[in-house]
Amino acid sequence: MKMKRPSGFLKGTFKHVILVVIGLCFVYMVKLSFHSKECDMARIHYVNPEHAKRAQKYAEQVVQAECRPSFVKKGMGRLFMEKYSMNASPFVRRDIKTQEAIFKYKPPFGFHKFSEKLQDLLELLPEYDLPESLQSKPCKRCVVVGSGGVLNGLQLGYALNQFDIVIRLNNAPVQGYTDDVGNKTTIRMTYPEGAPLSEHEYYPNGLFVAVLFKSVDFDWIQAMVKNETLPLWMRLFFWKQVAEKIPVLPKHIRILNPLIVKETAFDILEYPEPRATFWGWDKNVPTIGVMAVVLASHLCDEVSIAGFGYDLSQPNTPLHYFDNLCMAAMNGQRMHNVTTEAKFLQKLIKERIVRDLSGGIHCDFCRKTS
Repeated sequence: MKMKRPSGFLKGTFKHVILVVIGLCFVYMVKLSFHSKECDMARIHYVNPEHAKRAQKYAEQVVQAECRPSFVKKGMGRLFMEKYSMNASPFVRRDIKTQEAIFKYKPPFGFHKFSEKLQDLLELLPEYDLPESLQSKPCKRCVVVGSGGVLNGLQLGYALNQFDIVIRLNNAPVQGYTDDVGNKTTIRMTYPEGAPLSEHEYYPNGLFVAVLFKSVDFDWIQAMVKNETLPLWMRLFFWKQVAEKIPVLPKHIRILNPLIVKETAFDILEYPEPRATFWGWDKNVPTIGVMAVVLASHLCDEVSIAGFGYDLSQPNTPLHYFDNLCMAAMNGQRMHNVTTEAKFLQKLIKERIVRDLSGGIHCDFCRKTS
């Protein structure tokens, strides 16, 4: 007599096969969209030494001036009024049952249908705020260091190291680029695919701030916290290789409050709310960089940026300071509206709420030509 497998087993197997196929198709499509011609690094624009000196002098003036308590929050409140939450918690806290608002939307704008996964994760994380050494400072200065090629040759490293909080994004490296970007990292803010693969880009006392976009992101960060290996089949659902280990203690790991993402996207940038699309989002997700600027406004009294500015009119210029991708690579992505973001950052800088130390968005230190 032949043994029959339960129909539930077949259904479960079929379901997993379908998910894997969809995952592989998604990875393939995303990789195609990001494919672009590599830039010829020998053709990088020459950086005028006088321009670099003006940038360095401007950055040093910013860090040497008297710090102004609550300056950026007051400016954001004045500019955006009720759209900006003055008292928003930067990171997710354990008392999530009292925070109904974070469960209204799906990731990255909220944690709808992820309360159990989130609770399990938070049980592993003992802290949810800045370290006491930073909290106790009466006035804190943040600088968000972007990945832009505009940083090449400016030699802002020394000035950037003087800020109280230095926020770095995704896998943007420090090793080998310290003259231009410094070597101090207070916060590394990223999503799983963006996390540095090299253990040398993590610092013992630096915070690792995770931005969660999808279900497997919860599994990945939990595996990192517990120092476990993520199953091979689960790795198929990431659009590129993710780190296998993160040398950061659980007490230094934070989960970005999705209300920061929601506030940035729907309230400040005025993007449409999530719409159901088969291939993800439709340019209503802010870049990690802009999320970090809004996060910095909640963490610090003063905020500066460096390494920001996508000039899409110059497709053959370097996109990043650390690789040979061209600016044209941004034309293939469908998640971010970099034009709207540039206008937002220009507004902050022209209103003198935020300082641009590298001049990629708006240059206050550039020599004006008649």
